[in-house]
Formats: sequence, structure tokens, C-alpha cells
Amino acid sequence: MPKLTPSAETRIPVSIITGFLGSGKTTLLNKLLRHASMANSLVIINEFGEIGIDHLLVSVPSENMLLLNNGCLCCVFKGDLADTFADIHAKRARGEIPAFDQVIVETTGLADPVPVIQTIVTDEEIGRHFCLGVVATLVDGVHGEAQLERGRESVKQAAVGDTLLISKTDLATPDQVSSLREKLAAINPGARIFNVTHGEFDPRELFGRGIRDSAARAEDVERWLSAESFRPHRDPSHFLGKAGGHPNGLHDDGLLTFSLFHETPIERQALALWLNMLSSFRGQDLLRVKGVVNVEGEPVVIHVVQTIIHEPEPLPAWPSADRRSRIVFITRDITQEEISRTFAAFSQASSAIPSGMTIDPEAYANFVQLARNFIR
Repeated sequence: MPKLTPSAETRIPVSIITGFLGSGKTTLLNKLLRHASMANSLVIINEFGEIGIDHLLVSVPSENMLLLNNGCLCCVFKGDLADTFADIHAKRARGEIPAFDQVIVETTGLADPVPVIQTIVTDEEIGRHFCLGVVATLVDGVHGEAQLERGRESVKQAAVGDTLLISKTDLATPDQVSSLREKLAAINPGARIFNVTHGEFDPRELFGRGIRDSAARAEDVERWLSAESFRPHRDPSHFLGKAGGHPNGLHDDGLLTFSLFHETPIERQALALWLNMLSSFRGQDLLRVKGVVNVEGEPVVIHVVQTIIHEPEPLPAWPSADRRSRIVFITRDITQEEISRTFAAFSQASSAIPSGMTIDPEAYANFVQLARNFIR
């Protein structure tokens, strides 16, 4: 069950660069490593990657570690990612490698970024020292639209990204770039989308947006929730009598985007049960769930990627004057009506929780039965 506690400010953020084969991850990372702002970074690359860093190499401080001339470290990822994190943390603590204040994982050879996200978010030992930062997805400006139409993994990569980078814009036509941008915005309306030429991009746009800055996080959530495609429908009466949602339409491969709203505050324990229920019963079809929830009067950010439930994070202040719970969904073959019904069941469970007490077993059993009936 997720905890409703603030994330540790001292943990090191881990950002992910993902993208379909041939999207330009190697070129992008190569150019990023040249920037002075990357000096206190550690980059984890897959041992099958083709990143060319010989020209940046200064020395090899330890096994599987490459020290670059701008101070950045590269770690060659072999085998288990959790073991790699344990190794780099231990070496950092012992002073065997220079201190670093961020980690970037390049997912060469891994078509699906979700296992990497899952390792960072759910591994207890990693969670003591590291936290998830930004997920950046590269999309080929020439072939990206066709890849999105043909491949489920390409769509998933676009859906889970916080930032989408359209590469090879010098080779694509303006119409290709415009059409691809429109398709990406339909899949993931809350993401920032940038064009990249020859792999040139300012790393501060990716990694310098205040991972530890609560105000920046609140701004990011508000931007996500305010995306035009998620604005409520004029007739909100169908959702719990007081809330609304607007489906953005069924995309290729059964993809749906929509938002749900709830007027009244929500009990902490019931929210935890609802998130666990969604993740357990239909996690593979929940590409992304993100929003701000009114938890007993407090604004709390929730974030789910398939079966991964990020630790709900209280904000120091509401990002806007709107005090409703607002949740955005990107799903595959789960309709807004199904989610709304589970939320109705969740509300019934919430009403059974006395103030300051945990949900009783009977209420939990009733909630699970309702949820199962609705989500089948």
C-alpha cells in the first residue's frame, strides 16, 4: 500500500532517456555529455549500447566506470540494474568514485522503459538513496509516426514520457514533424514536446527543472492537468453527480485519454486501496495515471505507470484555486466509464472509514468485490 509521506529531499534523482531503436538516443546522449552542466552526473549505459565516448574519456577509476573530461561518470550496466545501483552508491559512499548529484539511465536495447522505472520506484534499497527524476522519450521525426501506428512499445514510450523529443528534424519534412507532434500530443497531452536537430539539446531543459523544488513540481502537475485535451465536458453530471471528464478519443491500438474530477475530499486509506486495486486488476492497461487529489483537504500528487504506484506526494500548496481532485488517465482498452465505476466503489469504501481510523475488513471486502465486478 503506498504511503502518503513526502519524498526525501536528499535522495539522488534518476532520469531515464528512452526511445525506439534508431530514434537517436546515442547521438543525444553523446551531445549531452559535452555540456559542463553534466559534470556532477553519472550516466548508466547498457553494455550493448553503442554510445561513443572514447573522445571524452579521461581515466577508468574502477571496474565498469569511465570518467569523462567534463567530470561526468559513465557506468556500464551489466546484468541486474538493482545491483548496479547498489554498486555505484557503495563506491560513492567510500569515495572510490567522484560524488554525483544525478543519474541518467539510457535504455539502449530495452524497448520498454517500464521495468527500469519499476526498479527505481519499487526497490526498497534503491529507494533509500535514489528517486525517479524525468522520463524523456526520443521519437524519430522521419519514422516515428509509422512506428507509433505499428508498435505497442512505441506508444507506451510516448505515454510514459514527461518530455518528448522529436529527433532528426533536419531530415524530416515540416509536414512530417507537424503530424508527428499532433499525434504525440494526442497520446500524451501533458508532456512537453521539443524538436531536436543533430542531437543538440540543452540538458538543463531535461534535468534542471527542480526535481527537489516543490514549486516546480506543482507547476508541472498543473500544466499536465490543464492540457486542452483533458478539459472537462460541458455536462459533468454523469460522474458521481458532481464531477466530469472528457475523453480525447480512441487512438490506435485501443489507446484512450480522459480525465476525471471529484469535488469532495478523499480519505487517505481509501485512496491507497483504490490505487492498489487499479494497479492489481488492470495494471498492464494503465499506461499512465497522474493527478492531484484532495486528501482530507491536502493536495497530494498521485502517479501510476502500469503496475507501478509512485509514492503519493503532498504538495506544500495547491497549484491553483481549484480544490477538486483531478486525475488524468492514459489507458489501453479501459474506458472512462469503467474507471468512473471503480471510483464510485472507492467512494463507498471511503464513506465507511471513520475519521482517523483505517478501513475495516468488511468494508475492504465489499470494496474489492465491487471493484472486481466493475473492472472486468
